[in-house]
Amino acid sequence: MNWREFFRKSTKAKRAPRPLPSPTQKTGDVPEGIIEKCPQCGALLYTRELEQHLYVCPKCGHHFPMSAPERFRLTFDGGRFFEYDADLVSDDPLEFPGYREKLEQAMQKTGLTEAVMTGEGTIKGHPVVMAAMDGRFIMGSMGSVVGEKIARAIENARIKRYPLIIFAASGGARMQEGMLSLMQMAKTSAAVERFHRTGGLFISVLTHPTTGGVSASFAMLGDYLFAEPGALIGFAGRRIIEQTIRQELPPDFQTAEFLLRHGQLDRVVPRKEMRDVLGKVLAVHAGRGRSGGKAASV
Repeated sequence: MNWREFFRKSTKAKRAPRPLPSPTQKTGDVPEGIIEKCPQCGALLYTRELEQHLYVCPKCGHHFPMSAPERFRLTFDGGRFFEYDADLVSDDPLEFPGYREKLEQAMQKTGLTEAVMTGEGTIKGHPVVMAAMDGRFIMGSMGSVVGEKIARAIENARIKRYPLIIFAASGGARMQEGMLSLMQMAKTSAAVERFHRTGGLFISVLTHPTTGGVSASFAMLGDYLFAEPGALIGFAGRRIIEQTIRQELPPDFQTAEFLLRHGQLDRVVPRKEMRDVLGKVLAVHAGRGRSGGKAASV
């Protein structure tokens, strides 16, 4: 079997069309997408206001999920970057019922070709390779192409001797690809190990949610482990764990703050501070004349 059959390149990147006003919309109605409701405090927020606050509720600090394109635009200097493998899209190797249709719907909805964007740019003047997962695309699940794009990004960082930053956001392995999806855990972890052996610096940022196979592979292998406030981070679900150990878990179990208290994270970083914190770590390691190893006080 030819492994290349599991990957195919799109002839044209698909972008989500801008929705047109409904002909039945009454005068005075609020168009869809104009206002967002905060799931934590219930505040009604104008979408434009939310964008200005980096998708963080100005009332309670709740961090809304951020798309991969927005993450790239807001993290890189001037929003400028070079994207890798934008034409690489998933096939249906197992002929899973409804999978092709689900992929098409996800591409139309998000304007992306897969659940991760990868590329390179600069942060505070320091060149980096970055990957950002997008939870809107089939819950950010990791299939063959997601794993391949992340592994290629890690390899590019190794060859160029650039620091690596990955923003994780995923529900885990993509069940429609079965064992081929689970294989990506080993592939990405092996790529990180090769990167570490050359002294590469890997900063892993866990956002809401980072669960399943992604949390059990590359996402927890960073030299620095940062997370956004309130992010859900874990492998198995809360209910499954409680049924297994027959104990009630703390209310904040598997949150970023819980993991920080138990020594599993280096820092919980609010989104408005993320670029500055990343820039500080990059500057410290650049000043040391090497890319890898934990040294900065964050």
